[in-house]
Amino acid sequence: MSKPRRIFLVAVEPSGDALGADLISALRETDPSVQIAGVGGHRMASVGVESAVDISGLAIMGLLDGLKTYPDILRKVNATVEAAMAFGAGSVVLIDSWGFMIRVAQRLQKRENPPLLIKYVGPQIWAARPKRAQVLAKSVDHLLTIHAFDAPMFEAAGLATTFVGNPALERPVTGDGVSFRERHHIPLAATVVGVLFGSRPSELRRIGPALRDAIAALRADLPDNTVIVSPLAPAIADDVRADLAADPRMTDLILVDEDEKRDATSAMDAALAVSGTATTELALAGVPTVSTYKLGWLSYWIYRTILFKADYFSLVNIAAGEELILEYAQHECRGDILAGSVAALLDEISGGTSRGPRLRAAAEALKGDGRSSARAAQAVLDLTPTRTAPA
Repeated sequence: MSKPRRIFLVAVEPSGDALGADLISALRETDPSVQIAGVGGHRMASVGVESAVDISGLAIMGLLDGLKTYPDILRKVNATVEAAMAFGAGSVVLIDSWGFMIRVAQRLQKRENPPLLIKYVGPQIWAARPKRAQVLAKSVDHLLTIHAFDAPMFEAAGLATTFVGNPALERPVTGDGVSFRERHHIPLAATVVGVLFGSRPSELRRIGPALRDAIAALRADLPDNTVIVSPLAPAIADDVRADLAADPRMTDLILVDEDEKRDATSAMDAALAVSGTATTELALAGVPTVSTYKLGWLSYWIYRTILFKADYFSLVNIAAGEELILEYAQHECRGDILAGSVAALLDEISGGTSRGPRLRAAAEALKGDGRSSARAAQAVLDLTPTRTAPA
């Protein structure tokens, strides 16, 4: 009887945690004997993989944020390496957070009889930092990429690469908007604007005030039948609620947990969101969206003048080659600008020229065939050597 494959997954951000949970389910469906452990969040825990390391504080944004938390990051990097080795992993799948994962990979490489190292989702070298392809090629054994167009770039650097597709774009993003309105006593004739605060505490600190200013401006300028709905990511839900409760302008908002996000999305006429996976999900749902982000001034200067090369920061816009999602970064991340752009989208809709169908078409073009996680699972299983469990 063959030994079961032992696979250790690592994800420290909400989007990576969701990818990890999908991969875990697909691995078990493909090979019920597989043994899985890892480091992750509540989504991986929901499918039975409790995190070996506390990942709180690891979802960071910006160079200076990383420097401030560097000692804690290193402690958790080392703890992750020890957990993977103690598990006797045949392979380690590193999913997100470049700085964290590359350090884990490089430390695992130095161990005796190291596991096979698989990076799941490559850095966006088509937008910034192309030299990361060479760094990754030296640090891991294989890459599973979610975009067909970036695979040749990594292969040119000497990294064996398998294109599997993007599971995040294959998950359902919509639900029952009518039921959502009924549950929350929103009239069918009301205009619903979604506000999504992101998923990282650092994003909330930098961008939250501008989003609150935008909500206040929308309340002042839009008709009384406009309703603001905000689905909250678990990592920041308590902080958002506290911030809103402390702001006297933030009354009568409808705040919902993640389990209502799909229904809420289906109820939205337009949205304002922190840049990230949420904007792609909104595009898939055909919701006209304003996207924003903000970094520390030094981080932003470095990104924009040295590192970032793309014309847009939203994946849908980059793929479409046009600004379908309205983008406002850094000094434009202001309440009045964001509110004015949301109002402009609502004017487009009332004038019969909604960009929703074009958004949906552009996002759909990025999707796979619904089997991305299954392909990723098969690739991981094919690559993973069998090992005896540690005593």
